[in-house]
Amino acid sequence: MSETVALATAEVLPAVQPAEARPQNRSVAFRFLTQPGGWIPLLLVLAILVLAFGAPLWGLQDPMHIDPRVADQAPSADHWLGTDSTGRDLWSRLVWGGQDAFRGAAIVLVVALILGVPTGLIAGYHGGLADGLLGWVSDVLMSLPSIIILLIVAGLTHQNADVLMAAMGVFMAPGYFRLTRSSTIAVRAEPYIDAARVAGISHTRIVFVHIWRVIAAPIVIQTAMTIGVALGMQAGLQILGVGDSQAPSWGGMMSSAMGSLRTNAWLIVPPAAMLGLVIAAFAIMGARLGEITGNRSEKAKHLTRAEKAELAGAAAARAAEATQPNQDLMVAVKGLKVTYATAKARVEVVHGVDLAVRKGEVLGLVGESGSGKSQSIFALLGLLAGNGYAEAEAIWVDGQNVLTLPAAKRRALLGRTIGYVPQEPISNLDPMYTIGHQLVEPMRKVLGMGKAEARAYALELLARVGIEDPARVMGLHPHEVSGGMAQRVLIAGAVAGHPKVIVADEPTTALDVTVQAEVLELLRELQREQGMALVIVTHNFGVVADIADTVTVMKDGLVVESGAVGSIFAHAADPYTRELIEASSKTPSRAALDEGGVGAGAPAKGGV
Repeated sequence: MSETVALATAEVLPAVQPAEARPQNRSVAFRFLTQPGGWIPLLLVLAILVLAFGAPLWGLQDPMHIDPRVADQAPSADHWLGTDSTGRDLWSRLVWGGQDAFRGAAIVLVVALILGVPTGLIAGYHGGLADGLLGWVSDVLMSLPSIIILLIVAGLTHQNADVLMAAMGVFMAPGYFRLTRSSTIAVRAEPYIDAARVAGISHTRIVFVHIWRVIAAPIVIQTAMTIGVALGMQAGLQILGVGDSQAPSWGGMMSSAMGSLRTNAWLIVPPAAMLGLVIAAFAIMGARLGEITGNRSEKAKHLTRAEKAELAGAAAARAAEATQPNQDLMVAVKGLKVTYATAKARVEVVHGVDLAVRKGEVLGLVGESGSGKSQSIFALLGLLAGNGYAEAEAIWVDGQNVLTLPAAKRRALLGRTIGYVPQEPISNLDPMYTIGHQLVEPMRKVLGMGKAEARAYALELLARVGIEDPARVMGLHPHEVSGGMAQRVLIAGAVAGHPKVIVADEPTTALDVTVQAEVLELLRELQREQGMALVIVTHNFGVVADIADTVTVMKDGLVVESGAVGSIFAHAADPYTRELIEASSKTPSRAALDEGGVGAGAPAKGGV
């Protein structure tokens, strides 16, 4: 049941900032450059790049010069990092070696991008034969032992570093191919891509204007990771002896140091530290970019256990003093507030809402999008997001103040005392399991039925909600049924435990008008048969007119008007309520549909 809690003290989170003072969404570049995880590693990499490619300007010693007289010297004023076993200056070789490292990584990156990104776009956007062929090539490359192939290439090309890095780029390309392909497939199914095609926009423009802007972010993140991997693989090959042992390189320096580990272990420290530092910098930048592009909104603040315990304790203390409502009230909510915590503020979205629904009554909770009606219901059901919490003077369900119940007992009310019918029926069914499995499993876990008993009960419920051939439907997956049928399945699941109250959140939003009327009629029939209370959340006053007994109108997180449906329709006191009624005046009612015409939204119940 609800995880509803009360705010114990104002110090738990800072107060809401004025709208003009709150941080606004910034570009990815701005957010990256203003965070320590972005600008610090970027500045470090840029400094190393300038140092390496500006080496001729710094007056460094010749990195190739051998002077046995100063071999194995410790760091000094003449040799900042000391010398190796042949007398070469370690600082000079380390700085010059950066050129080799970054040049090799750049070759790997360019080849991988050129081969992986365009082919991924082609395969993901066009599919078919191109997708199959390119996917097969990618799978073959990923299955080959890359290190062995690279060693063979090194031998055939007389250890040509540029060719070797290009070959490494070929093996890195499948990573870009798979990422680009999967991202493109996800985007190409979006309705705005279909709209662009219908508008006559060319495939090329769709790819580079609409799709590329979406998939660019993961490619940039992949690039940061790829550079680090390329640097590591390049150094690994050099440690194995691939490349010119005399030319300055970080891997070559580590390879030379391997023979002196017992006599001078310091030799391996400078190149290993530099390589690790650069790889870590790119990894941190990639991780930071992933965080930014994965969450463009202001960062949520998930409450700690201590904060949750403090809030819950305050809720229980206040709820214990609440007076039990009239016995015929199935649900009674008093002073409900819903707040979302962010890293810098708390934002209240529902401001002291009262709700009441009696046994056998239908309450219509109505308001436009953003009015707070769904948030109120989520608070009642305990479905608020991790950074959302609620407070209330009391929440009574079937005579129990849920704010005083332990968490386990609150959860136990779900499925038995309270049933829930969500909006968007297809997306609320698991695509991996059949309809039958998703009905039978809760019956076995919640109601304690055996497999055969639960299946028989599921077939009975499907037949009751108007599904023809329920045995066949039990074996179907969600994508194989229509929206109306999926909604009926969800209703069957909601009433399976014979709950005393059903909460239906926009149950007809995604359905055509005829199916809407059928679903509403079904809900009303089930409500009457089982004597349940029904709370239906909607933005359409025509739906309220057809099914509800009482109505509560919400706007901007507040209740602006409530009362009997007939009274509200006849004498709406608030201008906002009148606007909603007028906006729904063209919605066909159940009675009008039964007569075969288009109604004017007149309530189906007499006297309304």
